[in-house]
Amino acid sequence: MQELPTEIELFDHEPEKAGFEQMVRENGFLYWWASDLATMLGYESLATFHKVINKAMVVCHSLGIDQVENFAAQHRIVDGKQTTDYKLSRFACYLAAMNGDVKKPQVAKAQAYFAAMAVALQAYADQVEGIDRVSIRSELSDREKSLSGVAKAAGVTEYPFFQNAGYRGLYNMNLSDLRRLKGVPQKRSPLDFMGREELAANLFRITQTELKIKNEGIRGQSRAETAAEHVGREVRNTMIRVSNTRPEDLPAAHDLQEVKASLKQAQRHMKKLDKKS
Repeated sequence: MQELPTEIELFDHEPEKAGFEQMVRENGFLYWWASDLATMLGYESLATFHKVINKAMVVCHSLGIDQVENFAAQHRIVDGKQTTDYKLSRFACYLAAMNGDVKKPQVAKAQAYFAAMAVALQAYADQVEGIDRVSIRSELSDREKSLSGVAKAAGVTEYPFFQNAGYRGLYNMNLSDLRRLKGVPQKRSPLDFMGREELAANLFRITQTELKIKNEGIRGQSRAETAAEHVGREVRNTMIRVSNTRPEDLPAAHDLQEVKASLKQAQRHMKKLDKKS
């Protein structure tokens, strides 16, 4: 990768002084190479950065924002090897930074830098949490669809009862009671009001329920419900044992629909910044 300047702060809060702004390219539109961004964020290679890019693309897709417009793949030579690089929009760089490894000091600086741009949201810590929630929620939707198919193949005819059994195992209460406890509006999923820790617990519950039904050849409504509740109970017990926290005691999070709306507003704001540039 191109060697970057070391005499300046790469992600200074003053854009005109930031190495990030100096790395911009233009070809009808402004863009940054993912390989350059990877170096700026402290990653050893583009290959190690691909996981971050993939997560950022998932969030972009979940927001209903044109993925190709923000992540344009292109084959090129990087570090002497033919590889897939990406032309990233400013918003794509923002999503990538927010999905980066916060243990890297460059990533922490980048997150603060981009958060200052994303005026739609207040604190950058909230933005990182929100983007994580969007990503996990998207994966949960995919896994729920997969579990639904597996349950149907296993003979589950009353899916709401099967679904309720999983929640009952994890929360020690029925879904209707959980809704009341968390203040979830009617016709909205409780998942849209969960923080990332709680979402991750439910993702683990759903994936493990699917595996249990497949691996054990479980058949029938009753046995499937028993399996779903058992897995939920196991996840619950693990959370209590490891963190001394019951899942029902985790605080409700900000409505994910509003978080998505704020992220879309941030994307529009960043497009305006580049048009002015």
